[in-house]
Amino acid sequence: MQTFIFGHRNPDTDSVCASIALSYLLNEMGGNTVAKVLGHLNNETKFAINYFKIKEPDYLNDTKVKIKDLKYNKKAIAHEDDSIYDAFMFMQKEGVTAIPLVDLKKHLTGLVTLKEIAKFLISGNKEKVDTSYDNIVNSINGIALLQFDDIIKGNVMVASFQSKTFHEEVELTNTDILIVGDRYKILEYAIESKVKLIVLTGNHVLPSKLLKKAEKNKVNVILSKFNSLETANKVLLSNRIKLININSKPVTINSKAYRTDFLDLASRVGHTNYPIVNNRNECLGLLKITNADNYTKQKVILVDHNSLAQSAIGIEEAEIIEIIDHHNLGSIGTNVPINFRSMPVGCTCTIIYNMFVEKKVVIPKDIAGIMLSAILSDTLIFKSPTTTEEDVFAASKLAKIARVDVKEYGYLMFKAASSVSGMSVNDLINQDFKSYSIGNNMLGIAQVMTMDFNDIEAEIDKYVEKLDELSSGNYLCCALFITDVYKNGSYVIYNSKAKDIISDAFDLNEVYEGVYIPDLVSRKKQMLPALLEVLQKRV
Repeated sequence: MQTFIFGHRNPDTDSVCASIALSYLLNEMGGNTVAKVLGHLNNETKFAINYFKIKEPDYLNDTKVKIKDLKYNKKAIAHEDDSIYDAFMFMQKEGVTAIPLVDLKKHLTGLVTLKEIAKFLISGNKEKVDTSYDNIVNSINGIALLQFDDIIKGNVMVASFQSKTFHEEVELTNTDILIVGDRYKILEYAIESKVKLIVLTGNHVLPSKLLKKAEKNKVNVILSKFNSLETANKVLLSNRIKLININSKPVTINSKAYRTDFLDLASRVGHTNYPIVNNRNECLGLLKITNADNYTKQKVILVDHNSLAQSAIGIEEAEIIEIIDHHNLGSIGTNVPINFRSMPVGCTCTIIYNMFVEKKVVIPKDIAGIMLSAILSDTLIFKSPTTTEEDVFAASKLAKIARVDVKEYGYLMFKAASSVSGMSVNDLINQDFKSYSIGNNMLGIAQVMTMDFNDIEAEIDKYVEKLDELSSGNYLCCALFITDVYKNGSYVIYNSKAKDIISDAFDLNEVYEGVYIPDLVSRKKQMLPALLEVLQKRV
């Protein structure tokens, strides 16, 4: 199983590039990992990976346990034309009490249980057979002597009368299946009547004269080593299993469904066995309710976050094996010790650069380029107060490998990222929106990097309306910070009830929607701490 590596929801350049770079590093060391993203890439990130010709990671919707992750029985499937005998023996071998039936295209056509097989053997019609010649041979462990038909369908009778009585009182037809021992007059009568099938019991042989006549009259013949009674019982088991299928539309579960949804379904219907199907109604196997707890968790590595609220949906159902981050400790916990690497640096990719150096793995140009992009993004080209000497050092080394000038490339990247043209109010706010818990309440901070504040200011009422909508629950404050890297400051738009909070947090004499705060660029070190300090005093 591959290990997924991903950053937080509403991915930024660091979370995406850190996932790609770490995946490359671990795979070079013999791992089996793949980078994923939890949302759409912003313009800055797209520019970076396109500039260095990196493939965009695939989207990951969630890490919840799905039916395909459960260890269900993938062998427990029978063809609807299999014999009852073969199906029963297979069920015994697989240790199941029911078996799904499929047609030639593997489409599910029903479900048969041991209870239904027992009911058929006790009260089913024992005088009818509708099966194949091969099924009868297999069921009685017989020898195929003469075969003219693939399908054998007719009335079963055992020659228990004396020859004279049988000849006088029993009228044979070409739809009869006769089970008989070494009673040659009855055999001759049956062959002359052109019965559908003769099953000769007790290891007896058919005299050459009768064999030739049977061949001429195209009478099917099978030899059985059992006596007539045993043979009759086994012939009954040669019937197609679909003949006792009373559940042609059983309750199924899709292989892509969530385990939690299956448990809800099982609690309502109370069945023991559930056929697993795909979207084409092809049967993939059988799941017993007792196996619902037998599954393999998706292994994941988290980068650039360690908070449940910012991670993948269903992260609690995954197995977190490592976390690489540069933020404060969040709410994620694990059942076993894991590798947790956290450093007070400006960017996750700075940490990953150090890991490349420690592991002595050569950094290729494209990987160096996206790691540099992440550092420049998170440190705002070293203007953010979160910037450390480690970030600057790593960026200088990566720039040489990537063969770019830091300032020139940084300008190009931020210019590509700064455009908000064509973005809706909702998209811009949610592009990089993060939530933080304060007791039973929440704080929401969105941040966007752009030099086009005038475009946003023209629709400022719509932004306030959207922030009011977001804060209608238990949010004490929802704020959007529009950061201009080259002015080295941020404009702030906030929900209507948060005016005093913004004023107190940033010590402003005059507060209004879109107010500009110089030198305010870091969410982690400036925006978040200031707002938390004010809000924690109010709750």
